[in-house]
Order: sequence, then structure tokens, then C-alpha cells
Amino acid sequence: MSSSVAGPEVISLGCRLNLAESETIRTLLGSDGVVVVNSCAVTNEAVRQTRKEIRRARRARPSAQLVVTGCAAQIDPAAFMAMPEVDRVIGNAEKLSSEAWEAYDTKVQVQDIMAVRQTAPHLAASFSAHARAFVEVQNGCDHRCTFCAIPYGRGNSRSVPAGAVIERIAGLVVAGHREIVLTGVDLTSYGPDLPGSPTLGQLVERILAHTDVERLRLSSLDGIEIDDRLFALLTQEQRILPHVHLSLQAGDDMILKRMKRRHSRAQSVALVERLKAARPEIAIGADLIAGFPTEDEAMAANTRALIDDCDIVHAHIFPYSPRDGTPAARMPQLAIATIKARAAALRERAAARRMVWLDAQRGTVQRVLIERPGDRGHAGNFAEVRLPLHKVGTIATVKIERVQDGKLIGAAA
Repeated sequence: MSSSVAGPEVISLGCRLNLAESETIRTLLGSDGVVVVNSCAVTNEAVRQTRKEIRRARRARPSAQLVVTGCAAQIDPAAFMAMPEVDRVIGNAEKLSSEAWEAYDTKVQVQDIMAVRQTAPHLAASFSAHARAFVEVQNGCDHRCTFCAIPYGRGNSRSVPAGAVIERIAGLVVAGHREIVLTGVDLTSYGPDLPGSPTLGQLVERILAHTDVERLRLSSLDGIEIDDRLFALLTQEQRILPHVHLSLQAGDDMILKRMKRRHSRAQSVALVERLKAARPEIAIGADLIAGFPTEDEAMAANTRALIDDCDIVHAHIFPYSPRDGTPAARMPQLAIATIKARAAALRERAAARRMVWLDAQRGTVQRVLIERPGDRGHAGNFAEVRLPLHKVGTIATVKIERVQDGKLIGAAA
């Protein structure tokens, strides 16, 4: 996705953490007439999209300085500096520093991300282009899933102290944001590097106690790290929205083992059953990879069945993509056609499950955060809702009337 304001243009690809960081970059740039591509490296396709956005941005702004940052730039800065469209490359740590943006004569500023030990709160006072605001509370990852290159772009896990998070959220609430999304690379690993080793659940409790945030949403969670405190908050605290996105990746135990994941299929199913029993309206999202090396048809079928077994209604399906330097890239690979076919089958199963869920929303009343241009927004369960024009950033009480083109259609309740 991309957005622009007067002065700099920041094109943000990939995760919600990148969106949060893009707002900080805008603040650091001020009125500079620079184009920044904040890249993603989660798959080879994400890197290809980054290159495509760089070329598009150069065509649109031929005289602007073009800077590439983000995970793809961090992992392979030389490849992006070699592109004729690119003027500078800035690493993931440096992009949040004003000094890096002011060092115009330094073409490549990328340090060893593994040496970074702290994460500071962002500087952006508001998210002018978004109805909801994204707040980074954690960065990096200490785990080494065999398919994933992101630790090499983000470094080791590090957490933002609770006081800084609370101050940041309080400021965003004053600025008018009614929904806050907590983001991180491995959100549930929050805290062990801080004094007293607080947990994510303890951080959330402090946010709720010390800010007036109206709606709090959590980005992707590793289910194996949802402790009793966090589980109670997710299921009992009404200010936390009924939407849990889980990093599942697969539904077959052998594939999970070869991915070096830390959970089993049964643990995922049991967690969702507990969540739904405690708070039936919770909508489950999940990341799933199709066509992982060595996956046979029976293993693929287990992952497809997980869509129904975990009632996954917000599925993010990724065709497996071998990332250089990862253990999975050295495993026996499946044919590209097989990977594409299995991804298509997963998407088909996910779409069918989602449609059943959307149909069940008819007649319900939802509180919808209005997003640009004012005729759409998301309910607490993250269903997209279309409705008559409202002021952006407000929350409308909407009765759902029908489903059209995969979207809920509603009117004022």
C-alpha cells in the first residue's frame, strides 16, 4: 500500500510495523521532497513488488531523491544501490534516526542489525493517512523458523519500555485516534529484555489502566506464547477487539517440525476452541504457507483442514518462497506449479469459510471505525463494512443488511 502527503512521499510495503515506521519517517523528513520506499522481504514476491514500486516511483517523480529502506534493503543493500533509480539505501535501524536522513552524501547506511539492542518509541504525532494508529512495542525475532529471512532484516528481539508505549498511545488518543494497533515482528515475545521481564499481557494491562484508548487491537500473535494473563484479556476485556490473528503457518505436524515452529496442530486447534468458548464473537485470522519443501498431498490436506478446524476467517495465504540463506531453501523443493495449485486450494477453502462467517453477520449490529473516504471501515471483528458516508475517524453503529462482493453492507442502526 502507499500514501503520500505534501512534501515527502513514503511508499510502505508489507506489515503493520512498516506502516508505523513510515509515519515516523514522514516526521523525520519534514518538508523534504524525497521519495522513500519502505520495503518488505517476507517473500521473493515482496522483494519483486519492492523493485516494481521503486521503478514506478522514479517514473512518477523523475527529479526527486529516491531512498530505499526496510527489510529488503537491510538484507541486500548492494542489490538496491545497483538499481539506476535509487539514490540512497538506509537500513532498518538507521531509518528511525534523523541523522541518517540528513546525511545526504552517504549513499549506503546499513549497520549490522544483529548488533542493535534497543527499540525506541516512534516520533510521529498522528497517522494522518489512517483512521487507526499503529504503535510498535517490539521489534526483531529470536526464533529461527527455517523459512524466514525476517530476523536478518530486523535483528534480535527487543522491546519498547511500557512507559514510552503509554506516553505514545496517550498522545495518539489526544490526537483523535480511537483505535490503536500494537505491532511487532514477534509481538508475544515482548518484555524479557526489559527490567523485571514484563509480559505482553502486563503491557496491555498497563495500557488499558493508564490511557483512554477506546479500541485496542493486537497484530499477529504466536499462539504458543499466549499465557493465562493475555488469554484473559483477549477474552474478557471489551476494549480489546474480538479479533485474534495467529501465526500458524501450517496444519501438519511434520511440516511444523521442519519449519522449526514451536507448536503442534493439536495445540492450535485447542487454543482456538478455548478462545471461541470464552468469547464466541472472536474472529480468527492466520498466516498459512502453501507448498513448503517436502510437503506431500496428505500434509497439504491437513493444512487445508485447519481452515475449518480453527474457524479461520481472515486467512493470509503465502505460496512458499525460498529465501536465500534460510535452511528451508536447502530442502527438497516442490515444483512451482504444485506450490501455486496448493496455494489456490488453500485460498478456495479459506474463501468458503469466510463466506459462511460473513453470511452469519447479517442482522448483527457492529461498531465500525470509519476509514477513508468515509463510506467504509472495519468492525471490531475486522470484517470490512460498506455504509453511507460518515466522517473519517468516527465510530458508527451499523446494522448489517447483506453481503456483497465479500464485504458487509450496512446502514445506521
